[in-house]
Amino acid sequence: MKKYLYLITFCLMIGHVSCKKTENKPITYATFSDMPFYEKEDLGVTYNKRATTFKIWSPVAEKVKVIIYNKDIGGTAMEEDFLQQGADGVWFLVWEGDHEGKYYTYQLKVNGKWLDETPGIYAKAVGCNGHRGQIVDLKKTNPKGWSNDKGPVVKSPTDMIIYELHVRDMTIHPSSGSKFPGKYLGLAETGTITPDSSKTGIDHLKELGITHVHILPAFDYKSIDESKLDQPQFNWGYDPQNYNAPEGSYATDPHNGATRIKEFKEMVKAFHENGIGVIMDVVYNHTFDAGKSSFNQEVPKYYYRLNADSTYSDASACGNETASDLPMMRKYMVESIAYWAEEYHIDGFRFDLMGIHDVETMNDIAKKLKSINPSSFVYGEGWTASDSPLPIGERAIKANVPKLVNVAAFSDDMRDGVKGSWSGHKEKGFVSGKSGMDESVKFGIVASTQHEQIDYEKVNYSDTAWANEPTQTINYVSCHDNHTLYDKLKESNEKASEKQIKAMHKLANAIILTSQGVPFLHAGVEMLRTKYGVENSYNSPDSINQIHWDWKETNKDTFDYYKGLIEVRKAHPAFRMPTTAMIQKYLEFIPTKDDLLINYSIDGNANNDKASRILVFYNGSTRSKRVKVPKGKWKVIVNHEAANPDGIKDIKGGTHTINASSALILTQEEESK
Repeated sequence: MKKYLYLITFCLMIGHVSCKKTENKPITYATFSDMPFYEKEDLGVTYNKRATTFKIWSPVAEKVKVIIYNKDIGGTAMEEDFLQQGADGVWFLVWEGDHEGKYYTYQLKVNGKWLDETPGIYAKAVGCNGHRGQIVDLKKTNPKGWSNDKGPVVKSPTDMIIYELHVRDMTIHPSSGSKFPGKYLGLAETGTITPDSSKTGIDHLKELGITHVHILPAFDYKSIDESKLDQPQFNWGYDPQNYNAPEGSYATDPHNGATRIKEFKEMVKAFHENGIGVIMDVVYNHTFDAGKSSFNQEVPKYYYRLNADSTYSDASACGNETASDLPMMRKYMVESIAYWAEEYHIDGFRFDLMGIHDVETMNDIAKKLKSINPSSFVYGEGWTASDSPLPIGERAIKANVPKLVNVAAFSDDMRDGVKGSWSGHKEKGFVSGKSGMDESVKFGIVASTQHEQIDYEKVNYSDTAWANEPTQTINYVSCHDNHTLYDKLKESNEKASEKQIKAMHKLANAIILTSQGVPFLHAGVEMLRTKYGVENSYNSPDSINQIHWDWKETNKDTFDYYKGLIEVRKAHPAFRMPTTAMIQKYLEFIPTKDDLLINYSIDGNANNDKASRILVFYNGSTRSKRVKVPKGKWKVIVNHEAANPDGIKDIKGGTHTINASSALILTQEEESK
């Protein structure tokens, strides 16, 4: 390679140890903490027309080489060369000339043994199946107008309405009308309709009224063979391979790293143009395989948390867990997240098994994102799948949310209080008439914050408030995990009619969309989505996972109801108060003798709401109830049939009937005093 002039210059610039091709003796460290820390944010491959720079961190390596290929799969290497050792464990090489499009791998010699070839943990572009990195000009991957692309401005996270989807699910069924089924470009399409002319895809989401899409893992993951996309394959994507490159199976050409980057950006831009933010589901807590991962081919075992006997700890229940508390792993996570925010304009991140990560790392990530985009939002699962060596006090779990800043967690308290236990498939919840769930639901209504009217001893999983502010709570009843809401209700209410199931279903998300905190919806829930009873569909076929867009016509009343609930939430800031102090001041629960009837009011034009008073009833019973409404004229904005912020009908104070398994929400709009 023609590189030596650049090497001399580069060595002088970074204060290298040596620019000779000498083999170093094995280096050992007493602990991982003794390894040098590299501060600069330039690891990986940096391209320009004059030269390509390769940089990798491995303080334990004896030799490091880069191998160049013309193809992403197969073929023989066209050339290879050794990297030079620099300071702080870094190895580097500057390859003179314009090498755009070439593929490469790294190979390191550690403890006298050559490890496997990998594209390196910082690879930003990869070929088919992610085995080789690719040198790309990122500027060429930008869609037209990309420099002006921005996501929606978010005043408070409580103004967000999040919709969780899988790239393939949304467009793979023929009824979606997509020209690019199952692809990034399928999600970028506008104007798609069902055979009966109902809106699908991005137009459907805009019609529904959600503010942000949460996309299941779309970085490069292991389980799909991208060379055989003509064969049936499916996976959610929670098996990370290359964290900084998009998944190839969703691209029109998985062999070209630049294609998947550009098409991912086109998807983001399309959402932004329609006023919808984009949140990425990220899985930094484990890798698909510890032994064969790129991390272990660079610095064996450094990036993983270990047991006392040096075996891999497994809080992820996937065979390993990463060590966010180690300096270079923390640096990696912060830089990787920042890269997606800056290069791809991602508006937020959902962390899988966030409890495996430490509080300091999560706070560093949130702080970095806020410096890039003040409207960014970070949230995750506030638990682990099993125990971890990381001390409990340091884990980013639900109980430690008060230690987190600008980071939210999912409320399993609200989820299981509303619909029943996630693991007890036959167990009912509040909406299906189970007594004793009211305090858990009320806890969700105040977004897991401190409120004097909550009896915390009766909350299902928490004995105290765990959110400092409502912006730290994600309220939901269903997501990709476990049964869909429809299937859960069918499973736990075997004798219920379809009409009764639909009523419970509507009540469940009426509670979510009119509670404080950040509401979260599972894709297709507005159409009574079913996975035909399959609980864990992570690798089930399209026949189980795909969105059937004819559901929208079949269940149009349910879609209209969800659409109306979202309009109600947007029209009434009282349902999305940004602070705990406001909730404590304005929201008051009205005692009832029936624990299947929740009644509360929000008074005083809360959060500058036009309504001076909002009265809310949730009837979880399978029977109708008689409720007392205070004197005066009231506008019904939600009942068992409809949701409309402009009003369904007017009623006067007195005794009224609230249907079984339904919500009743009333407003008065006298001016505040």
